[in-house]
Amino acid sequence: MKKTGLLLVLVLVLLAGATAQDVSTASGREAPQGTLPTTVSFPTERVQTPTYADLYCSGFLSPKVLPNANFVAGGLQTPSTTKFVNGDMVYLAGGGYQSGQEYTIVRELQDVNEYQLFPGQHAAVKASGQPYGEEARVRIVDTRSKMAIAQIEFSCDPVNPGDFAVPFVEKQTVGFHPQIRFDRFLPRNNNVSGRILMAKDFDSQLGTGLKVYLNVGSNQGVKVGDYFRAVRSYTADLHDPVDSLSFKASTSEDTQKKPPSIEPNFFNKTNGPKIHVADLPRRSVGEIVVIGTTPTTSTGMIVFAVEDVHLGDGVELDPQ
Repeated sequence: MKKTGLLLVLVLVLLAGATAQDVSTASGREAPQGTLPTTVSFPTERVQTPTYADLYCSGFLSPKVLPNANFVAGGLQTPSTTKFVNGDMVYLAGGGYQSGQEYTIVRELQDVNEYQLFPGQHAAVKASGQPYGEEARVRIVDTRSKMAIAQIEFSCDPVNPGDFAVPFVEKQTVGFHPQIRFDRFLPRNNNVSGRILMAKDFDSQLGTGLKVYLNVGSNQGVKVGDYFRAVRSYTADLHDPVDSLSFKASTSEDTQKKPPSIEPNFFNKTNGPKIHVADLPRRSVGEIVVIGTTPTTSTGMIVFAVEDVHLGDGVELDPQ
């Protein structure tokens, strides 16, 4: 019986060692010094590949307001139809059109929800530029009238009268790194860093496949295909009006003689340990690939997330 127990222990030790070795070598290198990698602290990335729609329907933050001289004036079924999709004919006001030209239909956006997802969000977005949605790609088929006639060849969302038409530009495809382990507690690095300012469709709780807009761009050396790590400190939760409520809740067990207390309000009057939120480790919550840039902003797609990504989360250029 003793031999059986010893054999079982030996097998478990060997399996644990093999798991640790798999974690440390899955990314093609040894685990960082000072770590004992586990599948929780170093989960395997399962990266989602951007599709054509991801690349051409992502929208962007533009530091310059786009010209609005060319715009959608209506369509074949005007006025009974005000939304146009794949295959529909639309009429474009303005000038400079030629048969066969392709245009991207974009929409100047405004957030009708005045609530800020992080302090200073509205000011930060305004300083970075004007948000635009990419609605469709059209091709000019007739220029004999005062307005050009175009057909919608690819629709992201229904096109509305008043949406702008800008020349179509082919986008660069995105390359992918091989499957690696995701270091959830990677220390701060000296690479390019910024912040998630807003998301497509003004979403707030974000996950894999959703698009985000960053406040760093080509002026900082950012290019299509770069990967950014989304990171969050626990002080961000401390300053959030909702998440901070959990810090104020009781964490003690009735049998604890000296329960701990958490800053900034050390309610516990005992001599229990004091937990300083700023001392808790910073955590990585996801990875973002850049699919578009302007001089001062970037559009990214979340390709891997281990928990919800939030507006206001920091981003750092991932050396991997």
